[in-house]
Amino acid sequence: MGEAIEAGQARNGLSVQTLRRLEYASGGLATASIASMQSLLPWFRRLPADQRASILLIIQAGVANFIVWLSESESTPRVTAEGFLRAAPKDLSRWMSLRQTVELVRIAIDVFERRLPELAADDAERAVLTEGILRFGREIAFTAATSYAAAAEARGAWDARLESLIVDGVVRGDAEESLLSRASALGWDQPVAATVLVGNPPSTDPPAVLYEVRSRAARVSRPVLLGVHGSRLVVVLGGMVDAAEERDVLLKISEGFGDGPVVAGPTVESLADAHRSAEDALSGLRAVVAWPAAPRPVRSTDLLPERALAGDPGAERQLVEQVMMPLAESSGGLLETVQAYLEVGGVLEACAKTLFVHPNTVRYRLRRVAELTGYNPADPRDALVLQVALKVGRLAHARGLW
Repeated sequence: MGEAIEAGQARNGLSVQTLRRLEYASGGLATASIASMQSLLPWFRRLPADQRASILLIIQAGVANFIVWLSESESTPRVTAEGFLRAAPKDLSRWMSLRQTVELVRIAIDVFERRLPELAADDAERAVLTEGILRFGREIAFTAATSYAAAAEARGAWDARLESLIVDGVVRGDAEESLLSRASALGWDQPVAATVLVGNPPSTDPPAVLYEVRSRAARVSRPVLLGVHGSRLVVVLGGMVDAAEERDVLLKISEGFGDGPVVAGPTVESLADAHRSAEDALSGLRAVVAWPAAPRPVRSTDLLPERALAGDPGAERQLVEQVMMPLAESSGGLLETVQAYLEVGGVLEACAKTLFVHPNTVRYRLRRVAELTGYNPADPRDALVLQVALKVGRLAHARGLW
């Protein structure tokens, strides 16, 4: 640094003597800055000794770089500030936030502004020093912000890869321990209910996909995990979705998908069970083509007949357990009545004649069927579910499955 000072005699309006005084005062400036930080910042006093020592070294390097810059008129504050920050520990951004770094820079600059003018030989040098420290401090702050932004981008890229691994694990049904540990690293609350939605991505640009879905999830105050798997966008929506808000919440999330159907699996108790929701949602996405008038989004449970026709054993089992078995185990001729009603095309009088009962008896039994299964035989869509359930149930019974 001495050679630079000798060369800087005619530069920047500072004499060699003033530059020498700056060099001799550098240690005191750094020490005074640390003392001021300890006095003004409670969080700084709580830092471990090694981290406070690292900050002292950074300040000392900053003073040295500032003197070099004053001595070399061809250098720029930005280049010198970047060299100063390269002396900082690589993990600085991990144990100190950008806000805290800016606070340290501000305090150090305040100390420099108070003490540097005392080292000037006259008013002209005092003005040069004041202007120089302001420019140098500004560039350090900008360079620090750029450094933290780069670190944030790196963390964001890592978080995106980790998120993709979690969603992939949900789809594949990975072990609960690995899935939950990765989710915890992303700040996913445990336990929290989860619903998986699948459909087409809105574009081939990953950042655009992330923005579309996350912005809509933010509007309903829900956490999300998402990933694009092949041609499918898979979204894990956090939080319980009850009947009162189901339509509104799922509709807003589905707006982040591209054209085509969107299928939502059942809401499960935690992320550890989300593979069941994903399995049903993907099964529904494969089968939804058989129901052109399906709403968007559509629940996978509303696609049970299409899924059963497509060969989904899980859908067949649900139809047997939810429809066929309750009807078969009930009394009062409910199974025979709904079978006859569906075979005559839903004509009440024809069904009554077939069963040799009064039409009011048929009405009563059909109401019992709706109460028992949740499906109304008089509704065309529910009638399809009942019809497929009866056929699937008889086939399963013939194979001895129940």
